[in-house]
Amino acid sequence: MPVQHFTPAGMMQPTPYHHVAVGTGSRHVHVAGQIARTADGTPVAEGDLAGQVAQALRNTATGLAAAGAGFGDVLRLTFYVTRWESSQITELMAGVERVADEIGLPVPMPPASLIGVEILFEPDVLVEIEATALVD
Repeated sequence: MPVQHFTPAGMMQPTPYHHVAVGTGSRHVHVAGQIARTADGTPVAEGDLAGQVAQALRNTATGLAAAGAGFGDVLRLTFYVTRWESSQITELMAGVERVADEIGLPVPMPPASLIGVEILFEPDVLVEIEATALVD
């Protein structure tokens, strides 16, 4: 596998994600921000952060698979969450845990950043997830 995930001694532990990814593959895969919509654009889990995280991760998995990658190949995930408050972490992680086995998302996850934003492109969108992977 071209990507190694780890959290070295001296960095905050435990966390739901690894702090470091080292990639040695030759083909970059970038999955644009995925939201909680079905293939025909139908909204999923309106008003439910956990449900939207789960669907956005499913969509991310679909994009990765189409490029010959999986979450084990992911160098970095970025979560954009509207009107973020630290109290929402439980709900966000519930969405991750809901689909982790289904989509092959390891726990701890690959390195991840969570960025709070005021609004995404439509008012009902609570989360958007981007992925960068590396494959041979």
